[in-house]
Amino acid sequence: MKRGHMRVALLFAALLALGGCATRPVNPPITQAEPNSGYRLVTRQAHFKDPETLVVLAFSGGGTRAAAFSYGVLEYLNRTEIVRASGEKVRLIEAVGVITGVSGGSFTALAYGLYGDKLFAEYEQRFLKRDVQGEIIARFFSPAYWGDLWSSHWGRTEMAADLYDEILFNRATFGDLGKSKGPLVLASATDVSTGARVVFDQDVFDAMCSNLDAVRLSRAAAASSAVPVLLSPVTLNNYGGSCGYKSPVWLDVLSGPAGPPHVAARAKREMDERLALGDGVRRPYIHLVDGGVADNVAMRSVLTVLELMEALNRAGVSTRLDGVRRIVVIVVNSRSQPTTHWDEKEKPPGSFDLLLQATSVPIDHFSYESVERLKDTEARWQTVRRLRNSAAFKANTDPAVAAELKAPDVDVFTIDVSFGVLKDKAESEYLYNLPTAFVLPGEAVDRLRDAAGTILKESPEFQRLLKQVGAKVLPKDTLTGPAAQ
Repeated sequence: MKRGHMRVALLFAALLALGGCATRPVNPPITQAEPNSGYRLVTRQAHFKDPETLVVLAFSGGGTRAAAFSYGVLEYLNRTEIVRASGEKVRLIEAVGVITGVSGGSFTALAYGLYGDKLFAEYEQRFLKRDVQGEIIARFFSPAYWGDLWSSHWGRTEMAADLYDEILFNRATFGDLGKSKGPLVLASATDVSTGARVVFDQDVFDAMCSNLDAVRLSRAAAASSAVPVLLSPVTLNNYGGSCGYKSPVWLDVLSGPAGPPHVAARAKREMDERLALGDGVRRPYIHLVDGGVADNVAMRSVLTVLELMEALNRAGVSTRLDGVRRIVVIVVNSRSQPTTHWDEKEKPPGSFDLLLQATSVPIDHFSYESVERLKDTEARWQTVRRLRNSAAFKANTDPAVAAELKAPDVDVFTIDVSFGVLKDKAESEYLYNLPTAFVLPGEAVDRLRDAAGTILKESPEFQRLLKQVGAKVLPKDTLTGPAAQ
């Protein structure tokens, strides 16, 4: 072997030896599950600004396309003022209580939860208009990372998580997120073994007897966006069965004779999936990939909560959301729909195109059904409310009739923010054809942000909300309250 080749070989071997021992971060165990502490809905409710109004944002997956589109919604809510009965003016974004996010949408959700108003001055340059994908690829081909990449305990997604920390999250953890006064942020991934949705929430981590507070936000974002094959799974240690975790009381209520099990089927199934995480002996490791595989519009958490509210209402059981009178769900769906010309040719599409279509079509159909189910819930609750207020119902005291006509006395607003509802069809087609990647031209980022505001402005359901809460939209680039300081 020539001396030059020998030096290259020795250098490569040295790099492997130096980096090959790299290990992934390990989520620590807890000795006792405490249902009233940690990062979860119970502890975050203390920060909700309006106990009667719950605003939920659901951010879909889709790389930078999703991150920019969901950010446009935050920008529009940030300049929408509500005038309270006291005369106080607050921004509608301050009423947001929960943000759910998957894949690209999880970055915007987690970053806003961490930084709050500060994000509006930094997010564009730190993430949206950055070639994040190019930086990941550059690291993959850099000899400095080859040794780590060869390690069985540290993969491509861990490398990406480190980059996310450097450019966006600054190694912040869910413990840091819990110290903020912002909304509850629920980023989710998919369990490779079962296909179940795994939410980065202490309720779920209790089942694994693990401390979410020590988990870095970058790992949650990396797991939520770990596209199978392209990126490696994120691995969590599972200590389930070692901390005295118990299923919630509502599960026993709904499973008993007084409960209406047919109403809470979704919630009970999700609880079964969570309880399956409790077997740390047989499943000491949980491997997570892109959350979009299980729920690409981040809607399952929302549907589960609404289903539980209805089921427990019918069972006569009080909940922490009983005081809520208005639930606003803004579904930000940035799915792509690239133009194809397959049907114009006799030759069918190739294997790669077929693979992409076979995975995306079921996800898109499930996403559509999720939104429609939310609208069905809204319509059903409104119908029940009208019937209970009718003269015929008030004249009928039959307990059986009263039992059937029970639903939470809550006004639900389903606001669909998706490319297909744009009136400008040329713009809609442009956005549909943007790639699912973590890099986009600056113009595309700006058009996505503008489109989000346009859709909200033209949404009849959003206008109904604004009229009900006495809100107005300020001129573009106008900030009020803390954001202006």
